[in-house]
Amino acid sequence: MTNHPVNGGESSPPIAIELQGISKRFGNVRANQDIDLVVQRGTIHGIVGENGAGKSTLMSILYGFYQADSGAILIDGVPTKIYSSHDAIDAGIGMVHQHFMLVETFSVLENVILGAEQGALLKAGISNARQTLQHLADEYQLSVPLDQPTGQLPVGQQQRTEILKALYRNAEILILDEPTGVLTPQEADQLFRVLRTLREKGVTVILITHKLREIMDVTDNVSVLRLGTMVSTQRTADTSMEQLAELMVGRKLESQTFAKADPVDATIGLEAHNVSLHGSKGLTELDNINLQVRHGEIVGVAGVAGNGQSALLEVLSGIVTPTAGHLVINGRTVSASEPMDPAQMREAGLHHVPEDRLRLGLIKSFTAAESALLGYHTREKFNWRVLLKLNLIRETCKRLMQAFDVRPQDPALKSASFSGGNQQKLILARELDKAPSVLLVGQPTRGVDIGAIELIHDKLIEMRDNGCAVLLVSVELDEIMALSDRIVVMFGGRIVGEVNGANANKTELGLMMANAMDDVA
Repeated sequence: MTNHPVNGGESSPPIAIELQGISKRFGNVRANQDIDLVVQRGTIHGIVGENGAGKSTLMSILYGFYQADSGAILIDGVPTKIYSSHDAIDAGIGMVHQHFMLVETFSVLENVILGAEQGALLKAGISNARQTLQHLADEYQLSVPLDQPTGQLPVGQQQRTEILKALYRNAEILILDEPTGVLTPQEADQLFRVLRTLREKGVTVILITHKLREIMDVTDNVSVLRLGTMVSTQRTADTSMEQLAELMVGRKLESQTFAKADPVDATIGLEAHNVSLHGSKGLTELDNINLQVRHGEIVGVAGVAGNGQSALLEVLSGIVTPTAGHLVINGRTVSASEPMDPAQMREAGLHHVPEDRLRLGLIKSFTAAESALLGYHTREKFNWRVLLKLNLIRETCKRLMQAFDVRPQDPALKSASFSGGNQQKLILARELDKAPSVLLVGQPTRGVDIGAIELIHDKLIEMRDNGCAVLLVSVELDEIMALSDRIVVMFGGRIVGEVNGANANKTELGLMMANAMDDVA
């Protein structure tokens, strides 16, 4: 494919950022190799690549978290040394990280001014900051309640807070790392409206994402990284999702189609009978849920995020005990009077891939080998009488990394050092490797690249075909429709409909998700 230069021609915008020959290694791992990149001012520039391709490392060098082993950074044509995030901010660069850097007990206003207080008189500084933030919120359509603790805000408003932090520090270049990985489709649409407004106001946006549809919808130019090297930079209008996917993975991707299973005579692995859950504030999170998942089928749970899917996973996995009703896991009853914790659920054959990989799936300070054993470390196979069998644990981790293409394949690397997609693959490898009879999977491909999505989908179908009872929760409707043999739809903590996976269509599912079926004549 011929690359189209994005900085040629008299009418091209001026260059905001130029990276020249950037290289970075972590031990034996080559994260970036001789990368050149040009980003035009006042444009939205997408950067795509597989998990571990070096995207976040490259942007972390630009933002001062890492220093390149070699190469140069030019801002507005001026060679610039960036040794820290303070240097990046001074150069007009802001970054919104995949996992937000907010103090949840602080208000939006307090989070924004943290580290940028104006003088010793804090009260005066807060007053000035409030006026500035209100102006920024109005100008860039970033409405957010300034006095509310950020921990109480929806994820989309937390992300707006991060963008306001950057703009408050006079950022003219804004880096967003996987910004839609934790957003609902509606929140993602709102974010893209904000990004277009930023572009109109002259802000330069660098968008790191795995979602090629987002690249096609919102970016002006796109660069593709593969295995730490730059393989293409071109105008978005001159390419396609299919071409970008092939550039990312280095091969042509075949479209996936899966036959639907119909295990009507199979035994039931998971049942929920009249299950309800009342939250700590008296809110009903689950309302009389009745559900069955048979061995050899995938039951998908569709719905707009926040309609009880997360609470359902927490109850089914043993994290939370139901207020009313009961569960049956492979014939064992679970209820408020007969609870089972997650460890007991695992012993009963139910494994859980959580929606929030950082909060529930791994421990960032643990090595990959330790995270690959998390929850199973007490099993006799991995233990001497007192000590863990460290060599076996490392060998097991390396085998899982190879099977699920986790990059880099280094069991000694800290879990926090892996990209979000590779963290996800490590958790999936851990849970699927133990041959569960019942599998709960929450958002399995969140933050995962297109090649890894193909692998994960194949693994879930393989689990089903081997007789596992799989419950799949995803906000990606295409994913639910592709994988599910049956689909149930949740709204307001209730199951409001069910369809056969082979007959599902987006229109009907969308109406159910909005609880609007009764409005159709």
